Amino acid sequence: MNELAECRHGKMLYNVHDIYVGRSLKLYGEFSEGECEVFRQVVRPGWTVLELGANIGAHTVCLAKLVGPRGRVIALEPQRVVFQTLCANVALNNLQNVDCRHLAAGEISGSVIMPRMDYTQEFNFAGISVGLTKEGEQVQLTSIDELELPACHFIKLDIEGMEREAIQGATKTINRFKPFLYVENDRPDRSDSLIQSIYDLGYRMYWHLPALFSPSNYAGNSENVFGRTVSKNMLCVHKSIQHSVAGPEVSIPVGRLP
Repeated sequence: MNELAECRHGKMLYNVHDIYVGRSLKLYGEFSEGECEVFRQVVRPGWTVLELGANIGAHTVCLAKLVGPRGRVIALEPQRVVFQTLCANVALNNLQNVDCRHLAAGEISGSVIMPRMDYTQEFNFAGISVGLTKEGEQVQLTSIDELELPACHFIKLDIEGMEREAIQGATKTINRFKPFLYVENDRPDRSDSLIQSIYDLGYRMYWHLPALFSPSNYAGNSENVFGRTVSKNMLCVHKSIQHSVAGPEVSIPVGRLP
């Protein structure tokens, strides 16, 4: 089920049946490297980074190296089997500045059901949402505010439609530290409410749509198996922070008061 590859940011263990993350690491030695290009422009040594939905750590390793030994990455992943691979990749790369936690993030603390998956069959294991089924494995759910972080400079959220709930559960943390936010926003039915929630916290938002395939990939593989597939994310910068962003600004939903 698992194979090891030498990738752009270090050694990575991945599931050969994962049709996006695993396949990309196998063929290209990287996954959505365009996101890491943004991280390199924003994240600084010594920072505390919170990564929600870390999956197997394809971006965790990159973030850990950017913050350096004096920084810290707190990586949350709710899928038990995927979480185990995340821990393996952190260990393989000798990352003592990463704190992996088997948790889901939401508006309040409690528990949530993660559907049982067959990790020996082809699937997009990074695209699984929690709380949509009554059968599966019970996973601890936490709000970010309850983590009581002593510092927070950057939050990455890729939690399959639960981004707004996690933002709502992080309002005290966000208001205190005003971290940069890098948020997946690819659910049309949830997009407006997510944008409004972040706007209400005093942020400007900019679209970032990195392609899954990069011609300059680490493996030098010219075959594009992902076509025009992109990730749909927003880089969010608090209005009190002076930071130039090249991407198009996100519009506030029609009918909402600015």
